Amino acid sequence: MDLVTYWQRFCAPFLRARMARTERGATLVEYALLVALIAVVCIIAIGFIGTKASSQFNTVGSSIATP
Repeated sequence: MDLVTYWQRFCAPFLRARMARTERGATLVEYALLVALIAVVCIIAIGFIGTKASSQFNTVGSSIATP
């Protein structure tokens, strides 16, 4: 049996079967990217809402303080 025949009969099917089962790692990376994106959006939203809320509280506080 030559090397090419050995590769085609034993190695190639083994590698195809082995690589076909590794989709779990790809989904893990996808979920990690989604979680990171959601975290970034939440941080930006909280920062924006916090600035707006602080501005509103300052406006209300200054209007109440002045008689």
